Amino acid sequence: MKINVKEGNYAKLGVQQQAGQVTFTFCGEKEDICFVVLVRKSDMNRVRVEVPESFCLGSLRSITIVDLDVTGYVYYYEINGIKQIDPCAQRIVGREIWNDESRKAKDYEVFCGFAKEDFDWKNDLAPEIPRDRMLLYKLHVRGFTMDSDKQKHPGTFQALMNRIGYLEKLGITTVELMPVYEFEEMPIPVETKLPEYVKWESDEEDMIQPETVQVQVGRLNYWGYGPGNYFAVKASYASNPEQADREYKTLIRRLHAHHMECIMEMYFPEDTNHNLIVDVLRYWVREYHVDGFHLLGESIPVTAIVQDNLLSRTKIMCEKYDPGVVCDGRKYMNLYVYKDEYMYPARKILNHLNGNMKEFIDQQRKQGSRLGYVNYITSNNGFTLADLFMYNDRHNEENGENNLDGNAWNYSNNYGIEGPTRKRYINSLRRLKWRNSMLMLMLAQGVPMLWAGDEIGNSQKGNNNAYCQDNAIGWVNWKNEKTHRKELVFLQKLVRFRKEHPIISNEMPFQFSDYHALGCPDLSFHGESAWILEPTVGRMCIGMLYCGAYTKGDKEAEDVYVAYNFFSAVSSLALPQLDKHKRWYLVMDSSNDSQPYLDEAVLMENSSITMMPQSICVLVGRRVTE
Repeated sequence: MKINVKEGNYAKLGVQQQAGQVTFTFCGEKEDICFVVLVRKSDMNRVRVEVPESFCLGSLRSITIVDLDVTGYVYYYEINGIKQIDPCAQRIVGREIWNDESRKAKDYEVFCGFAKEDFDWKNDLAPEIPRDRMLLYKLHVRGFTMDSDKQKHPGTFQALMNRIGYLEKLGITTVELMPVYEFEEMPIPVETKLPEYVKWESDEEDMIQPETVQVQVGRLNYWGYGPGNYFAVKASYASNPEQADREYKTLIRRLHAHHMECIMEMYFPEDTNHNLIVDVLRYWVREYHVDGFHLLGESIPVTAIVQDNLLSRTKIMCEKYDPGVVCDGRKYMNLYVYKDEYMYPARKILNHLNGNMKEFIDQQRKQGSRLGYVNYITSNNGFTLADLFMYNDRHNEENGENNLDGNAWNYSNNYGIEGPTRKRYINSLRRLKWRNSMLMLMLAQGVPMLWAGDEIGNSQKGNNNAYCQDNAIGWVNWKNEKTHRKELVFLQKLVRFRKEHPIISNEMPFQFSDYHALGCPDLSFHGESAWILEPTVGRMCIGMLYCGAYTKGDKEAEDVYVAYNFFSAVSSLALPQLDKHKRWYLVMDSSNDSQPYLDEAVLMENSSITMMPQSICVLVGRRVTE
């Protein structure tokens, strides 16, 4: 094979294919001995192309191979005699089968592949859902689709596409995917040599031989958190691994066609190059039309990401931001705080574990003028919502770590029996807690996030750290869809109520005053008497009145009154007087097990509402029809 080379282009890391030539650019010092190794897939014949030290700029090497047809080839780099996978490779060859045992063989190799042809996006447009209209749904592509008899290709993007209708019916606007870039899920054994000073004469009964030892590192990386090949789609998540990039792009295009967004969860270890992180995000937005990122890691260059012009309309979600950067001339509200600060106050109130009403109410009305907030009660890291009311303690024995892994502080409550039970009063109480959770989450001002399967009572059998559970523990149990139809209907109606009453999710912080002289503060608090209550730590019963007239663009919108009673006794709250043309109507009562969302609103005859223990009621102030 004749190789014709010239100096490459240092402007972009990775592989560039253009006009019959291929450019390889990678990190390599002038003192290093560097090769691009081309491997013919048909016979694994290898051609080592030297990259001379003259093709070096700074710490980059770049070489262009002229008249190279990459069809039928894979590649890798060799630096100082050591094989290295291109960190910017757009395809990884060798991980097409999930958790394939053959990869544990000593001679098994993984290679870099070349990008496929262009994809027809067919006038694809980003939905750009505003934050006050968002409903986030977080899922694991494999775990969301494996346990279903309706899927032809379970565990894949194709199977997820078949569930778009389900998500749309639920009212989801934004889908968050746990890592879908290439990562190694298998615990690959590594060979290690014993130190030279360790000497002994072995016999046949020795379990360890002195030459080399194979050590298995860790457990199955089911979730995907760890070092990754950040520019490549995970091939084993595709029904046709050779077309993984195309299948993922098709998924995003279909989500957009249904006016739904795609958020990628990205985990970067602490030592990840900051420039690489920015390049990765730009790549997925440019090439895959991704709508946003949930960034995880100890060292994320948040300021650089926020200031990048290509990412200015991309949703960025992480734990914290530099206040100066957030407030300095921002044009788009695309930044979101994503952490556990809603979860713990909500759990403590729900399960009567030192609940603080003031802390909880602050979370219910939490909104920033520039920053949005993602609210959730459960996520992949912790109990499912069903398990939150079914287990006092974690049950992670299946993880093989003596039940020492996972969070020990869950603020959960089993309500009398650890795990499932046939006792009706306990199951009834658990259903009440589920309804209260959904009401709290959907009536909070920030962006609600649902963890996949929580809407149908999915359980992980008390495992609150299913990072290695590629089985029924870590999968969504879709058989529950039939047994939880009532819960699904309730949630669908609740989501619709939130969308029909946008004052609840007001895009700007409430002022607690009638600053437009509309006859009522935008948000006010009420107790046994109207208008005079301030939330306090010990108070467990409170009413929140959202003034519909402050709805943007609709001064005739309904008022919304949310009554929270977290006492274990019957309580009453005052209903503020409306103008003479309006009346209060009860539309939801979580204590009503058979019909929590009333088919017909009930006109309130009194100036107060009496609430059952540990319940939430929702009323609307609407004009009386003649």
